[in-house]
Amino acid sequence: MNTSAILSFFVFIFMLSPVSHSQGVFGKWKTIDDRTGKPKAIIEIYEEDGMMHGKIIEIVEEGKENFICGKCEGDRKDKPVLGMTIIEDAEHHGNGVYKGETLFDPQQAMTFRCKIWLNPENPNELKVRGYLAFIYRTQTWVRVEG
Repeated sequence: MNTSAILSFFVFIFMLSPVSHSQGVFGKWKTIDDRTGKPKAIIEIYEEDGMMHGKIIEIVEEGKENFICGKCEGDRKDKPVLGMTIIEDAEHHGNGVYKGETLFDPQQAMTFRCKIWLNPENPNELKVRGYLAFIYRTQTWVRVEG
């Protein structure tokens, strides 16, 4: 192999590497229940006014497609879960980590503080941690292409 072929190969690889790492937290994510391992919903995570938000755009759990939040209080009481905003105003804290006061779980009708970040070993996995006082649970959500 000559020098120009080797150089071309490395330039090609170098040009591809930012593409593979440029995927961020924004986009569509399939939630996976950390207890059952089953998919539950598709969440669209988006940026609005410099803050992260997330809403349920599809329910994939069988039998829950038309789930109504009966346990919820306030504005969410007896509203469809489909279309519900579950992440509000999470702020970027550097290194791709977002933190906020509102991660809402419609099934439990509870709001948690949250920390959200890409898995450093797999940019197609989103780590979503909900805190209640000093107790927390972390789910891994999977990127949905398209």
